Order: sequence, then C-alpha cells, then structure tokens
Amino acid sequence: MPARTLAELTTFRVGGPIGALVEAADEAGFVEAIRRADERGEPLLVLGGGSNVLACDAGFPGVVVRDRRSAIAVRSEGAAAGQAEGGPIRVEVSASAGAVWDDFVVWSLERGLSGLEALSGIPGTVGAAPVQNVGAYGHEVSDRLVSVRAWDRAEGAVVELPAADLALSYRDSLIKRSLREEGSAGRVWGPTGRWVVLEARFALEASAMSAPVLYRELANRLGVEVGERAEARRVRSGVLDLRRSKGMVVDPADHDTWSAGSFFTNPILSAGAAKGLPEGAPRFPLGDGRVKTSAAWLIDHAGFAKGFAVPGARAGGAALSSKHVLALTNRGDASAAEVVELALAVRAGVEERFGVRLVPEPVGVGVTW
Repeated sequence: MPARTLAELTTFRVGGPIGALVEAADEAGFVEAIRRADERGEPLLVLGGGSNVLACDAGFPGVVVRDRRSAIAVRSEGAAAGQAEGGPIRVEVSASAGAVWDDFVVWSLERGLSGLEALSGIPGTVGAAPVQNVGAYGHEVSDRLVSVRAWDRAEGAVVELPAADLALSYRDSLIKRSLREEGSAGRVWGPTGRWVVLEARFALEASAMSAPVLYRELANRLGVEVGERAEARRVRSGVLDLRRSKGMVVDPADHDTWSAGSFFTNPILSAGAAKGLPEGAPRFPLGDGRVKTSAAWLIDHAGFAKGFAVPGARAGGAALSSKHVLALTNRGDASAAEVVELALAVRAGVEERFGVRLVPEPVGVGVTW
C-alpha cells in the first residue's frame, strides 16, 4: 500500500498525511511529475531517503515525488591533468539521483574505486548529497563531485551544473539556498529547491587505497597517522563502526537512529566570536579568519546530556540520542511538535550559555524554529 504520511517516508518517523505520492520509475516520469505540480501551482516535495527532513504533524497538502531510479555507471577513465605518471587512474562515474547513497559507495569499492569510503553509512540518496554537500570524517561530497544534471524548475529545462558553479560549502550549496528564494507566482521554492538533481557525476580513483584519512578518531582506529592512506575497504569498516557507536547508521530496531542524524550544524564564527568561547572549546580555523566549533561540545557543556528530554516529556516522545548529543530522536511515537520543542530548548540553552545560536540541519516541512 502506498505511503500516506510523511512519518512513513522519513527516518524521523514523524509527519502527517500527504496530498499525493508519485513514485517515478524513469527520468521522464520524474520530471513530468515535478513539471505538472509546478504547472498546477501545487506544493512540491521531492523526497529521497527522507533522512534529512522534519515534517510537521499537520502533514503536507501537496505532491510528494520520489525518484526510484538506481542506475550507476562508469563514464570515463584516464589520468587527470597534472597527475603524476604511475599514479591512480581517474575514473568518472555517474549515479541516478534515486540511487541509495551507501549502495553507491559499496558499488564503487566493489569495482576498486576509492574516494567515497569516508562517506560510508550516510543515509539518503545520491540526489540529496550535493544539495547538502554531505560530509563526514573530514571529507565532503564536494571533494569528488564533478557536476550534476538537474531539472531547472524556473526555466523548465534540464541543465548541466558543474560543481564549481554550485557554491558548495559546509552543508550548503546553491541548490539548498534556493529553497528560501522566491520562485513562481511569488512563492518560495521550498521545501524543494529550484534545481532538482537528476544525476550526479563523481571523479574517483582506480585504487585499493583510500583518500587520505583526515579524522584523528578514525586514524587511531585504523592504526595510521592523520593524512596517511589506508586500504579503502578498511576505512569503510572503520567508518561504519564509528557511526554505529554514535547511532548514525539507520537501524529500525534502534530508536537512536529514528532521527535526521546530526540535527545542528557546527557553528562557524568570526575570530572575535570564537575568542569568547571557553578555553576548552574546540576551534578549527578555516583559513579565512573564521573559526568552526563543535555543536556537540556546546550542547554537552550547556548541560544537555545524552538522553536528555524536556522536563515533563512523555515516554516515547522526543529525546537526545543515548549515544550522541547532536542527534534528536523519536523514542517511539514522538510528534513533530515534540521534536521541535526539544530542538528549541537545546538551542536556547546553548545560546544562553555561550551566545552562539545553533542552526538546524534538516529541511523543515511545515515546521519553524
């Protein structure tokens, strides 16, 4: 039976009824469903794995469109410009937007292609990855992305967008920013942006060795120094072990994974604001005068421990993960309102303690914070 609520379509497992659901099996059907909704002025939500969405209890009165394609293919092989002789061969691969991201990572490793192994276990689909510029353990999609083919809702045409034109930055992109911009008929584009990814192309390496390991916790687990390479399959295994220990690998039996993963982005502060943080707060200079700090550290040191729930919260409602304070979770039958209440409590506590306002990472569908 087709899904009737957003709770059935998202990893948070909250969200009310939907107006209509279209499951597209090919690109023509996918584009047509989007075009038709826009033509009729219907609210549109293009949904991948639903792993970065918090939907309201009232639901979504418009059309939910899901891309069910999963094609992945090698597009070209050859040495990259300026590549040292004898170095790894550059291999460009493409994946349909509907392909499950972690399936794509597995596909690449099975064919001896490295570069995505640190991004193992990230939920969601290939199409969502460039929108959010997903990243983990020191690596981001932008490290390997070449271009995307996308449907431009404003122009009504398929366009090719080179990665250099996507303004990719920490958990952000041109596509993501368009969610908040005005589209047709004076309405903002969101909750789906102006450009809908159809296919993404990546540059990988024909090598059994990983990209440099950049995250100390992972390097320690693998027995290598930061900046060194390891066998790519070992890196994947190490990443999955770390993610599971933090409740960041989706498991229906584990309520710590009934979430959207990390709920808040790591704050990026001016040098002056960073100086106001306590001495022990993490500081990661970005090279442009700004400093990134850890949202998890701020939450923890503002007094929000693992498993925290707002005073008076009912059992089975919303609470911080028992494994990681950065994940807000549904403990069984939470409502979106309860998740938002928890998010606002955490954000207010951090802002009161440190003067830093946390920014939610998930796309809100009918919710405000």
